[in-house]
Amino acid sequence: SDHLQKTGIPSGSQDKVSVLDSGPEMAEPQLTVDPVANSNLSAKAPEFYPSGYNQNFNQNFTDSSFEDRCDGYLTLAEYVQDFLNHLTEQPGCFETEIEQFAETLNGWVIADEALQELVELIYQQATSVPNFSYMGARLCNYLSHHLTISPQSGNFRQLLLQRCRTEYENRDEAAKGDETAQKQFHAFVLFLAELYLNLEIKGTKGQVTRAEILQEGLRELLNALFSNPVDSNLICAVKLLKLTGSVLEDAWKEKGKNDMEEIIQRIENVVLDANCSRDVKHMLLKLVELRSSNWGRVHGTTPHAEATPENDPNYFMNEPTFYTSDGVPFTAADPDYQEKYQELLEREDLFPYYEENGADLSGPGELYFDEIDDEMDPEIEEAYEKFCLESEHNRKQ
Repeated sequence: SDHLQKTGIPSGSQDKVSVLDSGPEMAEPQLTVDPVANSNLSAKAPEFYPSGYNQNFNQNFTDSSFEDRCDGYLTLAEYVQDFLNHLTEQPGCFETEIEQFAETLNGWVIADEALQELVELIYQQATSVPNFSYMGARLCNYLSHHLTISPQSGNFRQLLLQRCRTEYENRDEAAKGDETAQKQFHAFVLFLAELYLNLEIKGTKGQVTRAEILQEGLRELLNALFSNPVDSNLICAVKLLKLTGSVLEDAWKEKGKNDMEEIIQRIENVVLDANCSRDVKHMLLKLVELRSSNWGRVHGTTPHAEATPENDPNYFMNEPTFYTSDGVPFTAADPDYQEKYQELLEREDLFPYYEENGADLSGPGELYFDEIDDEMDPEIEEAYEKFCLESEHNRKQ
């Protein structure tokens, strides 16, 4: 520090100081100091926030009273857009804040134009912001049941479906359009899929069903995607079927339709004939494989007390695998299981290192426990059985 003060360098500015060889006749050291660039950019600068994000939004939504929350907004669009951005940033707040949001809208949305504007804002957020389609569908479902306004032009759900129909009618042109048009179309497709899964319609008897019109709409959207089998359209179709395939197939089977069989056949034709990339063809084949496994669903078997080898195909699934003296594996499913298992018990070389009285014959220096617990820990036993099953599977392959 003293040396730096003598050379005119302030303490702390020690970067790029060249120290030459020391000696009695050493000249003053050559010093090079880069100028420090000062920036006025703070951590809360607008450059660090996504476009359309209101920095004051979190403060507005931390106020406790309903009146205070509304005071900072001049228009409905500003309030709704801030809430949508808030859900995008913090989706976990949906359960705690959606009730207050709906209450606010019931006091604000009192005209047809305001309801139309609300629908458009939510639709644009759900189809333009990545990963908001699911949250947007949940929001639409909640508002369809809790908004009190129901003008002659239609309630919230009806206006939402009308807005979706506008995009739906242009599906063929959008699927054949440029990259921008296709990207917008794919976002719409996935949002409609989320709506089909999340939008609940209550019947006259109180039963809850899905919007059947969306079910038919998704079928036609798949047709549009497969009619122009470029990579981006096929990837969108795969995402759509992974999301809704099991639900759609169940609904079609209830009506006696085989639409899913037709879709799978069309996928197989695309794999054979289309000029899509190898990776996309692999995705399509994996989708066919997923469907063949009942979309990955595992149905419960009969209760354990009533399960028998005749009525439960998984009866022997968790049975351990044993090996004969020749190394041939067998399980409880084998017809001669009892004979092989008895032979296994009678084999003299099961414990070759120990006499019948338990004396250690393994030699000095090796550990031996006088009391051997024949029962495995449940977790270890489960892992061992899994290992045996996998070994048997690999052997057969």
